[in-house]
Amino acid sequence: MATEVKRLIRVRVEKGARFKRDGYGKKRQLSDSWRKPRGQHNKQREQKKAKGALPKPGFGSPVAVRGMHPSGFFEVLVSSVKELEGLDSKTQAVRISATVGDKKRVALQEAALAAGLKVLNARTVKAKAKKAPAKKEEAKGEGKQKKEEKKPAASKAKAPAKKEVKKEKPAPKAEEKKAPAKKAAAKPKAEEKAAPAKKPAAKPKAEKPAGAKPEKKAPAKKPAKSGVKKNE
Repeated sequence: MATEVKRLIRVRVEKGARFKRDGYGKKRQLSDSWRKPRGQHNKQREQKKAKGALPKPGFGSPVAVRGMHPSGFFEVLVSSVKELEGLDSKTQAVRISATVGDKKRVALQEAALAAGLKVLNARTVKAKAKKAPAKKEEAKGEGKQKKEEKKPAASKAKAPAKKEVKKEKPAPKAEEKKAPAKKAAAKPKAEEKAAPAKKPAAKPKAEKPAGAKPEKKAPAKKPAKSGVKKNE
């Protein structure tokens, strides 16, 4: 880049001003895009020092470097290899469009460098991105092998646990059988104790009707009555 171009770019930076509309920063709905103040008592329209500058002759950049990139080249937006044809590598630089994918970007960057053009937004693209799925498949295979190794170990550990449960089950069964045997033995004892209590109460009741029956029968009186009737 020539020394004169460098000097003009420096002048452009020193002279440059950012024109912002009045009220920017006070209200959220106002953007920093320039709007001319038209108020009768507007301080920016009256060109008060702290209220911001107004666009007027004198703020423009030199014509030789107007629209030039700070690197000293004029930008050219490119999205295909055909657009590289007819570009001057001494005064123009290439900027690859953001819509271009990684695959085309690699080809564009190589073609631009081969033509001696400067790429302003050069990017290093990883070419080994396709090998990632192969590693995932290997990791999956290793994971399956580990699972298969863990499964038999788990089955062996579970087998003795089942045997222990089977051994423990018969013990409660024997206890259950013994318990009803004790209850059955206790029931007849209670019946035997209740039986002798009932027998003495039944005996005196049976003796009383036995003594009353012979007294009521009196068969001797019946023939006496019949004899008296006959004699009469």
